[in-house]
Amino acid sequence: MTIHMNKLILITLLSIPSLFGYGQSNFKQKHDFGLALSYAPNEFAGALSWKQMHGITSKAKFKLGYGLRFNAYAASNRTYITAPAYLTSGEKGPQVLFIENIEENIDTFSVAKAQHNSLNAVIYLEYDISDKWGVGFNIDAAGIAFGKEVLGTPISSNKPVNTVNQLSAKPTAYNVLLISDNDIGMLNSELYVKYNVTTKLTVNAGFTFLFTEYTTTEKITYNDNNDRFRNKSLLGMISINYKPFKK
Repeated sequence: MTIHMNKLILITLLSIPSLFGYGQSNFKQKHDFGLALSYAPNEFAGALSWKQMHGITSKAKFKLGYGLRFNAYAASNRTYITAPAYLTSGEKGPQVLFIENIEENIDTFSVAKAQHNSLNAVIYLEYDISDKWGVGFNIDAAGIAFGKEVLGTPISSNKPVNTVNQLSAKPTAYNVLLISDNDIGMLNSELYVKYNVTTKLTVNAGFTFLFTEYTTTEKITYNDNNDRFRNKSLLGMISINYKPFKK
């Protein structure tokens, strides 16, 4: 009995390096690097990404993944609106998806040139329709943002002032996905159709939906001491993904 147990232990110990090596090899092969370019009139966005996708169904047609993405956004003549959900909807939580905006609570912050950058963790979902075609969706979950300080013009929607004072603002420093107007900061999401050119190269086409946000250096008293203003952008998107280690 002892001899058999010793053999079993020995076989198990000898198997661990090969299993570990297989796991490392499989992980390495799934390294997927992407470049996305998005455009709308007076707006441009670019994104560099890394992701790992894992099949979660028996035939691995449906995939769930995770990764990192660096986003860059530049635009001219942008109008940002009051951001916090408790002002835009009078509520907090997922129910804001179904509540109309309270227009009298929404003021604007206009800038001549906007520039934002972010580095975020990303959630990916993809479905393979065939060996060549598929669809996908991804969304930023959390991260940091940075960019150039700008001067902007705050304007009240229901309490106009005689003198217009400019305020400086910077991109909101952190990003958190919290559902709709509960979201904070710069968050990117993409919806796309994908075509596998080879086992290593994929081309995607679709849309980018991008939240960008400024925090003013001074709170605006007539906007309930708010200092956060958001812009929502919809842009056309093309991208490529490359798996350099895929066999």
